Amino acid sequence: MAQVLQTIDVSVPVNISYNQWTQFEEFSKFLSVVESITQQDDKHNHWVVSIAGNTREFDTVISEQLPDDRIAWTSTGGEVNHAGVVTFHKLSDTSSRVAVQIDWDPSGLVEKAGAALNIPDSAVKHELENFKKYIETEGSADGAWRGTIAN
Repeated sequence: MAQVLQTIDVSVPVNISYNQWTQFEEFSKFLSVVESITQQDDKHNHWVVSIAGNTREFDTVISEQLPDDRIAWTSTGGEVNHAGVVTFHKLSDTSSRVAVQIDWDPSGLVEKAGAALNIPDSAVKHELENFKKYIETEGSADGAWRGTIAN
């Protein structure tokens, strides 16, 4: 299993960083690989992503969600087998750190080679930089879901 771990500091309070990450259907505004996400209910999402010209679809279930702290998920079907967690850390009243950890099973020669060359790490870092630009430019989240999902 391959693992990606990346962090980024953003110049918005932790609640704004967290609130934006609860708006799954808005991810395509700042994550370039996301074509669409359909939120089916509080725990279930259907993703369509395009990575290196390949479109893939999969479903995820949120296993844990704690406001201003973490969102954890696992894929439940489709073409991508992975699990991950995004954690949110208060740095000050006006800044926060977003940390992403993704554990995934590369399939096929190209994905295994990419994992060996740390290409997914670079891709996640790039996507976090996109998030930083988006949230700092907007200054507020597109919405918020402040509910809790217990493990």
